[in-house]
Amino acid sequence: MGLSRAAVIFGLALAMVAGGPAVAAQAAYYNTYSDIALLPNVSCCTGVQGFAAGATYLYSVKNHTNEDDVSVIYRTNKSTGTTVVMTNGTDDTSTNTWLGHGNDMTIVDIDGEHHLFVVTMAATGAQLVKLRYDGTTYYKAGSYQISLDGVTKSPSGISRVAVTSTAITFMFKSGRTLYNGSLPLRASSGTIELTKAFDLQVDDALVNGATVPDLGTFASQGFFYDATDKVLYNPLTKDNRSIVLVYRNVSPATTGTAPAATDLSFRITSSKYTAFEIEGVGISDGTLYFNTNRANADGSYDGVHAFEGYTAG
Repeated sequence: MGLSRAAVIFGLALAMVAGGPAVAAQAAYYNTYSDIALLPNVSCCTGVQGFAAGATYLYSVKNHTNEDDVSVIYRTNKSTGTTVVMTNGTDDTSTNTWLGHGNDMTIVDIDGEHHLFVVTMAATGAQLVKLRYDGTTYYKAGSYQISLDGVTKSPSGISRVAVTSTAITFMFKSGRTLYNGSLPLRASSGTIELTKAFDLQVDDALVNGATVPDLGTFASQGFFYDATDKVLYNPLTKDNRSIVLVYRNVSPATTGTAPAATDLSFRITSSKYTAFEIEGVGISDGTLYFNTNRANADGSYDGVHAFEGYTAG
């Protein structure tokens, strides 16, 4: 289904330091966005989850809210906004039963073929699923268990770090902690043994030069790691507020706690929607794209969007 592109710009009241005066606004602060496309409900799938940005298309998962038993995948042309529900070629349907919560995903090309790796957040079975896709059709191509110190781990975020002739290296995120893990390049099953890398500073992080008093109570979402520039983007949400914190000079070798950038931040506080939750983020051609759960008393307006004015790199 084609969905036209529309621009929507929202303002934001500046955050204040708890119990103190406002801190001067920083130059690298972004609080407006454009709509690329809407993500209408399909069947019982009403909850937006994972997101990945490719060279031409943006991919979003939407699942059966609170059940995690059925999912759909949308493909959005980032330039035109044209959006289609992708076809599950394994079953020739518009839905699949493999992705669990489908909270985050990343794109990996293997032998010239495109793949999505999706974290399920499942406590049993597969914690990671691989999908091979061609155009608007995808197929289940692998499933994997994830373990930390011999115990099943169900991370909520994933981002590709590197691909070699023999292996794929990922970063995984659970809460505020990042982990390293890898797979043989062509493996269709197996167990990924995680090693802890580093933690992310959230409390006392600056957003437009000021702290957000309740930032520690925001929900942690997916994430995106820009391996070229060694920059990590970490979205956090609460009600109708979404914040993206940025961490520079991080890599799989980083340890300890990575500080949030003090001079670069993103925030949308929406007066139009009672729920505005950034679920996942990704960069394509320097633009920071994201998907949302958006809703108000009139209904659901889930979508795919881009921050205005920001160019990565």
